[in-house]
Amino acid sequence: MAKYDDFDDDFISKTQLKREAEAPQKLGLELLKLNKNELAKIPMDEDLADALALAQRLQGKKEAYRRQVQFVGKLMRTRDTEPMQQALDLITNKHNQANARFHRMEQLRDQLISGGNDALQAALAEHPALAGEVQRLRQLIRQAMKEQSQEKPPKAARELFKLLRYTLDD
Repeated sequence: MAKYDDFDDDFISKTQLKREAEAPQKLGLELLKLNKNELAKIPMDEDLADALALAQRLQGKKEAYRRQVQFVGKLMRTRDTEPMQQALDLITNKHNQANARFHRMEQLRDQLISGGNDALQAALAEHPALAGEVQRLRQLIRQAMKEQSQEKPPKAARELFKLLRYTLDD
């Protein structure tokens, strides 16, 4: 009869092996979502790049796409995925930062429209780059408020957003 001490400490279950095999394939799927320019920033060999390009071309063909994704997963299992994951994280983070920045500008625009002069003064204090555009900001805020009250299309609000994005662009 074997004791618990006799079991191998390096034992890896079948489930764990499957998870480890699926991780590179999931990374491959994430890489397939990238566009051509973003893929160029990912460090990979030519075989993997060709396989990813073919998989992207096959996206409309269900079974061929599935087989190609499986092949990409097989290629990924034989590669060092850490540099690829780091590059993907950088690209994803840039997207997240751009989205967050976009939402902050939307919120600033909405605050300016709903908050009146107090919101404008607060925005000027927080963003000194807006100081040169005070007259145009006031004009667009007034027009946007008027459009909201008359339930017209938000043309001035869009122009205000464009002005904020142009002025506050880093």
